[in-house]
Amino acid sequence: MRVEPKGKVGEMMSHIPFGYTIQNGRAVVNEKEAIMIKKLFEVYLSGLSLTEAAQKAGIKRYHTSVARMLADKRYVKDKFYPPIISKDTFEKAQLERRRRAEALGRIYEHKGNEKKCLNFKFHASMPDNLYDDPFQQAEYAYSLIKSEVILDDNQECYGNSCP
Repeated sequence: MRVEPKGKVGEMMSHIPFGYTIQNGRAVVNEKEAIMIKKLFEVYLSGLSLTEAAQKAGIKRYHTSVARMLADKRYVKDKFYPPIISKDTFEKAQLERRRRAEALGRIYEHKGNEKKCLNFKFHASMPDNLYDDPFQQAEYAYSLIKSEVILDDNQECYGNSCP
């Protein structure tokens, strides 16, 4: 990762994205890396995984970094960064990322009426036995704990110990 000093041309910056360099206070496309970025988008859209697409493009990054690269709008157009890829290619990559995430069940849509936490009541009786071994005492104390699940408004039960 390359870290550059903060710039003063329109915006503060602390990290130069892969594919760019700073010359005379301006972002300039690094042609060698730009070819790799274009190849990354191309092979990802052809169906390769994030890691495989990065390897094919010659980019040595983990899949999370590659995912961030595919989502980075600075590659299209920014106040400071010149474009490397077309808007059409970028939008296709975003649609493909969404499609793959949905196919894997990784998109969570908040429904608004869901309970955020479960309510439990715990009861524990006073210990009848005392042990010299602290691990044995802890095991015994935990065995005395009984939990009760409190049902939600729809009378649905959650948890392992439903009545």
